[in-house]
Amino acid sequence: MKNILLTLLFLPTIMLSQDFPDGLTVVEFNASFNKPNEVQWLPKLTDCEVERVDITTDSRWANEYKIVVVPTLVVFNNNEEAKRFQANIMMTMEATLKEVQESVDEIIMEAF
Repeated sequence: MKNILLTLLFLPTIMLSQDFPDGLTVVEFNASFNKPNEVQWLPKLTDCEVERVDITTDSRWANEYKIVVVPTLVVFNNNEEAKRFQANIMMTMEATLKEVQESVDEIIMEAF
């Protein structure tokens, strides 16, 4: 019984630290009201997983990852933030596919 209680007590912490797959993941944090400005080229990134998160469905995302503008792209390497790209004042992403891909490639090369 004690083990079950300890597991339940620490489960939320464990779950928060494993939000995204291990390895290299690029996550777009956006909001439903800003859907027209989602990053269209996100699926074209290579050598990484890509995910989209709607922070309006669960405010935990915005708080946990300190999302202050949408869209925001965060490059995670084994669930640790490695790079961040934020939208401009018009809530559109200025970073390009090439810039984000270069960040992904750089992280991969640093592993060697």
